[in-house]
Amino acid sequence: MLPAPLFLSLLHHKYIGRYPNLLRPTTFNEKILQKSLRPDPWLTELTDKLTVRDYVARKLGESHLIPLLAAPETFTKEVFDALPDSFVMKANHGSTYVKVVRNKSATSFEELRDLANHWLSLDFYKIGREKHYRPIKPRIFFEQLLLDESGNVPPDYKLQCFGAKSGRLVIYILVISDRFGADTRGDLYDVNWNHLDVVIGEYKPSENPPPRPDNLDAIVDAGIKLSADFDYVRVDLYSPNSQIYFGELTFTPGAGVLPFMPDRIDYEWGSLIPDAYLSITPSLRATSPGVR
Repeated sequence: MLPAPLFLSLLHHKYIGRYPNLLRPTTFNEKILQKSLRPDPWLTELTDKLTVRDYVARKLGESHLIPLLAAPETFTKEVFDALPDSFVMKANHGSTYVKVVRNKSATSFEELRDLANHWLSLDFYKIGREKHYRPIKPRIFFEQLLLDESGNVPPDYKLQCFGAKSGRLVIYILVISDRFGADTRGDLYDVNWNHLDVVIGEYKPSENPPPRPDNLDAIVDAGIKLSADFDYVRVDLYSPNSQIYFGELTFTPGAGVLPFMPDRIDYEWGSLIPDAYLSITPSLRATSPGVR
C-alpha cells in the first residue's frame, strides 16, 4: 500500500543500511532505484524474456539465442507431451522463474502446470516496484537445456556494462557457478580476468575461482554489442563448449537494494553511470519495433 518511492527507500535502508537519495542519486543502487521509478518505456520490451529475443537476433544474431521449444498461450498436457526429455521451463515476466528438467519422466505435467500457474499468478512489480515489469503479459515458455561437456549447467556470465552509449565502456564480469546446485558461488572479475575481492548480494566467492574461459574475448564482444545502446545494462550470457548464448538483459539488478562488500563499490559503480542518465538513444527508440 506504500507509495513506490517510500517503499523503495525503506527497502534500501533494510538491505543497504542507509536511506537513498532519490533526487540526487550517486551510488549504483540509488541510480538503479531511479531507473526503477522512471524507466524508459522501451525497457519493458527488452526485459520481457520473449520479446527481447528479436532485439538480440538483430544485434547479435539468431544463432546466439537458446533454442525455443515452445511458448504456448496455455500450458496443456499436449504441450508437455511434445517436449523433449530435458528442457528448461521459464516465465517471461520476472526473475528466478526457472525450472530445470533433466529427465521428464521424473516429473509430471501436473507438477509443472501447478508451478507455471503459480508463476503466472505473481505480480513481479509488487516485489521490487520495478515499473518496467508492470506491463509485461506473463507467459510460460520452454527452452533447450544447455549443458557443458561434463553434463553440467554452464556458468552464468553476468557482464556489468557501464558507459557504452557514451563511449566510455567499462565492463565487470560476475560469474555464477553451480547456480542450480547446493554450492552456488559468485566471482567478480575485471575485463582482463583479474579476480576482484568483492561480494555482490548473496553470492559468496569461490575458494578456487573459475579459470579464464578460452573464448573470453568473444564473450566480452557479445556484451559490447548488446550494451551499445545503453549507459548501463547487465548482459547475461552462457558459453557451454565455447558457444555463446544469450540469457537476458537486466536494467535494474537487485531492484536497487543490492548489497556490496566492500560498500565503496556501490559508490564506485555509481560514478560510472551518468547522472540522470537516459538509457536509450532516442534515434534507436524511434526506429525500434513496438516502440511508440
